[in-house]
Amino acid sequence: MSGSDARALSRSLLDLCRMRKLTVATAESCTGGLVAGALTEIPGSSDVIDRGFVTYSDDAKRAMLGVKATTLATFGAVSKETATAMAVGALERAGVDLAVAITGIAGPGGATPGKPVGLVHLAVAARDGRILHRECRFGAIGRGAVRQRSVVEALRMLTELARGPKIHAKPRLEAASRIRPRVARSPRRGAPKRRRPPRA
Repeated sequence: MSGSDARALSRSLLDLCRMRKLTVATAESCTGGLVAGALTEIPGSSDVIDRGFVTYSDDAKRAMLGVKATTLATFGAVSKETATAMAVGALERAGVDLAVAITGIAGPGGATPGKPVGLVHLAVAARDGRILHRECRFGAIGRGAVRQRSVVEALRMLTELARGPKIHAKPRLEAASRIRPRVARSPRRGAPKRRRPPRA
């Protein structure tokens, strides 16, 4: 992944958000504001990007995003639970339509048992309640590469939620098809009753 990938994704995301009138906030730990930087590098991004939170420490995650101390103590800063809490916290505090959060271990140090260098958790939260989480294990590919690939993944996830829900229409069609057989059965049950008078 290169800087050109991030620029292309940023442009398409901003265009999509403008079309759908969506606003965005970022909450970043290991990327230190690179997602916000990639988006605001594009001219005219101010009509979409509201703000960015750089919450590198646990204290910052608690104070700026409302991540609970119990969440950090139980699951750790680099976890699905913390990433999700960061995204939801950014969404609520900024009052935007979409928020993305990134927390990970870019390296070269910082690895712990079960959490190697290159492990990154990303989460995107939408105002309508949708939440998307992704765990990436980039490996020890270098600090800069982990951070850059995290940015690209975050932009892709934002784009996915910005496009809106696609699954909701299918369950409605299935539900409607389930109701139709029940409606068809009711006249059949009434048919024998109509046949009784001619037999008398």
